[in-house]
Amino acid sequence: MLKRIHAEITRRALGKVFSPRALEIIVASNIKQDALSGQLGHDEYHFDNNAFEKSKAYIEEQRILISSALERGQVESAWAAFGRLTHTAQDFYAHTNYIDLWLSCQESGMIPSPAELDPLDPDLIDSPALRSGKLYYPFEALTFIPALRKFVMPFLPRDSHTWMNLDSAERGPLFEYAYQAAVRRTRYEFDLIERGFSSNGLALFQDSLESHA
Repeated sequence: MLKRIHAEITRRALGKVFSPRALEIIVASNIKQDALSGQLGHDEYHFDNNAFEKSKAYIEEQRILISSALERGQVESAWAAFGRLTHTAQDFYAHTNYIDLWLSCQESGMIPSPAELDPLDPDLIDSPALRSGKLYYPFEALTFIPALRKFVMPFLPRDSHTWMNLDSAERGPLFEYAYQAAVRRTRYEFDLIERGFSSNGLALFQDSLESHA
């Protein structure tokens, strides 16, 4: 997803549960994953190149980092880890065929709204039919330049990231499904963390007024 869309999704999902200070650090950490250093050699940040196990392990690693950072009172490190986690979780819906698979499982002729999509269908999360876009460098990199994209796309395979991604509304109506799924998955990740902390630990993580008392 584009950086501005990652930021929008994160704020929409978490704006009511974190302080503005915490939220901005989370958002900054999230979109930093799309810097050049996070794009090259880090398929696990984005669920690219069918790196499903590596990406799932990366998410779990960030969960552990959040917990250990909060135990040490290093709350900004916990927020940064949560930002990295949410980026990867959000990209799952934009970089894989999960949306296509979910829609194909619906009753014939039925087209549910994006709000009805289940972002964590266990049969699809681990489906052997699940795929993510492959990055065919160096040509793939040229598609990141808007003026060149339409000239390069015809030469890339249909399983490329360029053809498969749902990174923005320009990619068509399925983008809204990916967007809504990413919002709900982001909030799910917060709820998962919430269940694992005491009230004091959660207050610290949320940067709530109580944590400053």
